[in-house]
Amino acid sequence: MKFTRFTFEDKEYTGVLHDDIIREIKGDIFTEWEYTGQNFAVDEVKLLAPFVPNQIIGIGANFVAKKEDLPSELPEIPVFFFKPTSSFIGPEDEIVIPEGCSEVKFESELAVIIGKEAKNISEAEVFDYVFGYTVGNDVTAPAFFHEAGHWTIGKSFDTFTPLGPVIETELNPKDVRVKAVLNGSEKQNSGMDLMIISIEKMISYLSKVMTLVPGDVILTGSPVGAEFVGEHDVIECTIEEIGTLRNKFTVPSRELQR
Repeated sequence: MKFTRFTFEDKEYTGVLHDDIIREIKGDIFTEWEYTGQNFAVDEVKLLAPFVPNQIIGIGANFVAKKEDLPSELPEIPVFFFKPTSSFIGPEDEIVIPEGCSEVKFESELAVIIGKEAKNISEAEVFDYVFGYTVGNDVTAPAFFHEAGHWTIGKSFDTFTPLGPVIETELNPKDVRVKAVLNGSEKQNSGMDLMIISIEKMISYLSKVMTLVPGDVILTGSPVGAEFVGEHDVIECTIEEIGTLRNKFTVPSRELQR
């Protein structure tokens, strides 16, 4: 099932995508909802990020180039970081390169959405708490990384977390390939077998640190191949079972910089 949010004639809706038709729903996608009977053609609406995240958690350096590079021992404390919810945008929204740097990096990722409260869960239980999956782009401005290694500022600018186009609830995350195409040229294309810390391990670990709740998003890491991009570049992050998340990079207008 593919959940989405969208606008039509300046009004916001939630729906379920069936082929080229979106069937409107009402209620809470994480608990109870029902169809309203109103339908929309997908090409007549503006798709938004498919949900409003509660919190956004990322993990760093979680893919290798080939299986031979997978470490024999996993890190005792994974490199997690937070991204503010003010950073999320949807398909076709512009990613703004902040003043003070001329380029940023794209990072195509599988994003996991938590569906029910999770605390101290085992790895075997993890997928019982997952609602679904979407495509994420963990946009990063390394120019703003702190010399001591802190990433927060470089990950936190407005527009730095595109999500979409839908939440897919019927998906085996181990079977997907995470791809990225920059200006028509493929830059990332990796299976999940090249992931260092598995989805089960990262969510179980996080649940022992904090209570995860519906709407929390975990960005599971980006494959090798992420590059620097600049103004006018177009990035398409794709997981075929979910769809393509397309965004264009821009810079702040001169009026906003004054």
